[in-house]
Amino acid sequence: MSFKFEKLIIWQKAMDFGEEINLMTSNFPQKEIYNLSSQIMRASDSIALNIAEGSIEQSNAEYNRFLGYSVRSLAEVVTCLHKAKRRNYIEEDEFSKNYDAAFNLMNMMIAFKNKVKNAN
Repeated sequence: MSFKFEKLIIWQKAMDFGEEINLMTSNFPQKEIYNLSSQIMRASDSIALNIAEGSIEQSNAEYNRFLGYSVRSLAEVVTCLHKAKRRNYIEEDEFSKNYDAAFNLMNMMIAFKNKVKNAN
């Protein structure tokens, strides 16, 4: 027995992405614990959380709204990745790895969002 969102690839990928981001922030300086570290972790967790919460909704319009929140959270993570790189908290290879994962997840989420929007 499982919840229907657990079968969604975008939810699974969002869960994995959130764990990668969490691991990455363990190397941020202590002074960022209540700032950039907290912000990027909350935003990355919010992606999967909103996918799951939206899947419980009865209407496609409501589900689409929650998927929109997920997309916005992912954009927030990307901005935080740029901040982390500019502050020299992460190297270029780690930035690129997470940026690419974010880009792929964004494309999957937008495609899924459009599918839900157009479903009857």
